[in-house]
Amino acid sequence: MTASPAPQAGSPADPSAVPLLQGQGLPPFEAISAEQVDQGIPLLLAELHAELDQLEADLSARSTTAEPLGWAAVMEPLHHLGERLRWSWGVVSHLNGVCNSPELRDAHQRQQAAVVSFGNRAGQSRPIYGALRQLWQQYQASAEGQPGHLDPTQQRIVQAELRDMELRGVGLAGAEQEAFNASSQQLAELATTYSNHVLDATNGWTLRLSDPAEVAGLPVSLRELLAQAAGDGASAEHGPWLMGLDMPRVVPFLKYSARRDLRETVYRAQVARAASGELDNSPLIEQILALKLQQARRLGYANWAEVSLASKMAGSVAEVEQLLEELRAAAYPVAQQELEALRACAARHGAPEAADLKPWDVSFWAEKLRQQSFDLDSEALRPWFPLEQVLQGLFGLCQRLFDIRIVATEPGEAPSWHPDVRYFKVLDGASGAPLAAFYLDPFSRPGSKRGGAWMDECLGRSVSRAGEPVLPVAYLICNQSPPVGDTPSLMTFDEAETLYHEFGHGLQHMLTTVERPQAAGINNVEWDAVELPSQFMENWCYDRATLMGMARHWQSGEPLPEAEYQKLLAARTFMGGSATLRQVHFALTDLRLHSVWTPEGGQSPEQLRRQLARTTTVLEPIPEDAFLCAFSHIFAGGYSAGYYSYKWAEVLSADAFSAFEEVGLDVEDAVVATGRRFRDTVLSLGGSRSPAEIFEAFRGRPPSTEALIRHSGLALAG
Repeated sequence: MTASPAPQAGSPADPSAVPLLQGQGLPPFEAISAEQVDQGIPLLLAELHAELDQLEADLSARSTTAEPLGWAAVMEPLHHLGERLRWSWGVVSHLNGVCNSPELRDAHQRQQAAVVSFGNRAGQSRPIYGALRQLWQQYQASAEGQPGHLDPTQQRIVQAELRDMELRGVGLAGAEQEAFNASSQQLAELATTYSNHVLDATNGWTLRLSDPAEVAGLPVSLRELLAQAAGDGASAEHGPWLMGLDMPRVVPFLKYSARRDLRETVYRAQVARAASGELDNSPLIEQILALKLQQARRLGYANWAEVSLASKMAGSVAEVEQLLEELRAAAYPVAQQELEALRACAARHGAPEAADLKPWDVSFWAEKLRQQSFDLDSEALRPWFPLEQVLQGLFGLCQRLFDIRIVATEPGEAPSWHPDVRYFKVLDGASGAPLAAFYLDPFSRPGSKRGGAWMDECLGRSVSRAGEPVLPVAYLICNQSPPVGDTPSLMTFDEAETLYHEFGHGLQHMLTTVERPQAAGINNVEWDAVELPSQFMENWCYDRATLMGMARHWQSGEPLPEAEYQKLLAARTFMGGSATLRQVHFALTDLRLHSVWTPEGGQSPEQLRRQLARTTTVLEPIPEDAFLCAFSHIFAGGYSAGYYSYKWAEVLSADAFSAFEEVGLDVEDAVVATGRRFRDTVLSLGGSRSPAEIFEAFRGRPPSTEALIRHSGLALAG
């Protein structure tokens, strides 16, 4: 796309010529090229700096008068300023994640420093900070109905804004603030480089298989996927087959491949990603951790974990450690028993590895044992979970619980970034009024789309500058197996759970009724509570009415046999000790790296992780295991010193689902009433109240770990 000429100095840029300046509505994804990023972001930042200059001047002038400062004078211009940057840079970051190309990646990297610099300037603005403090002081001196009074939502927003500005260094000055800002820039660049290394290392490894003996044990669906990756002329039956390190290929390969030597090859490549050569993330990890420690100390905190917890539900590092130890103590002996059961299973099959099980054997023998114990073959269940049917089941559940209708739009009705992407509208069940919308990008694209699954904000609930209501729009991104030939996308049960999980995030974003955009949806929700609705939704995959509603054979339309449903239920807690222990290992490693590790301590991050592995794993990591080099959650995402949030929120989500269990999952009126209450509290109130307050409004009491322990199939130690 040819770049438009730059506007004359002093004249506003034309948003139609520079799509990134549109700043509102659904983004014109296909019009946003790398060239447009290089043109649009500098123009946007120039406009934002000018707007910020004006806002600071207005606030400084107001501070010299005796007139009380109003909410509209501070918070509304501040929101619109932040929203323009969030919209434009959010589109660039989104495309970088789902349509990655060398050109777009380079453009993103070229503009990132200027974006971070503007964020630092706004986050460290003394006039804005002073105005926020004045708002807060006016509120403290006022009574309800008087000038300066803030409602509870406004109180939380102002407190959060003050805290966030303090965490962004507004209290620093001179050389100390300059060093803080330089480190912020460097951290953003390091995170992007780290993420790119993981993507490149994942894409850069392939294994071509040409002998049918090399695909022994692999299900047809995986052989089809590998043949599709191999290109024209390849077939599931005759090959060749191309193995890669993306999850849709790695996970089933390690689970089903009868070739132990190839499982070992794939496993070693997977755990050594981004750990050597030009893509080695090891030095980046030490730099990131050291910089975050410096940043924390500049802000007056002992370590980065304290900075992280300042804005979370958990009160202290010790409180998080206590939860993780409670779970570790419950899971460790169970995980040991599970490992012995795998060894025994291998021995019954006469496998030579029975005496010395390795990490590349665990998934394989776990699947064998699961099939034996429950006569359950997860691969054989794929035909009952075609994507369309799973979606209809999910949408039906949402209509039942939350009184909403979800309808697909026609192709081309909304702008898109890939032919696989679909756009849905969310309507109120009673009135049919539009509430929200979402994009669904379900399939893996290893060359251009980062792995994993996530929900992100396209548009948030707000009011435009013209006074028009803006309805929420979500991005829902998964990486499941794509269609192959005439066969639709047939999902594993795990992939169905993942879709429900991400949709839970989407529901909190889309069903918010909070009128203040700074606290609408997932905004201002403490990070360790934000997984509550997503993990809550996963539980419904085991509910009879829900599962039977979505699990229908893609060819015959027959429902999932009752016997298979019972097996899924029985298998729910299979290897539950190992799964819990794995999450504890990740969470504790993350927490300790950000609370006790120092560059001067004489221990590398990997050595610290291996020390923790002695009590958080039952099978020692192999020497080549460089897990930290691909732990993107904490080094390139938002989870640094926050990975524990998954378990923290799981306590909340399990307890929330137990409210439905208590009234009876087959008692329709009670389930519907409880679902409406969940919508009116957890999904509606977003960040307008504290998570503890919202949870108690739904549950009638504080949360308990009992339901999580029960759902995980564990018993508390001691």
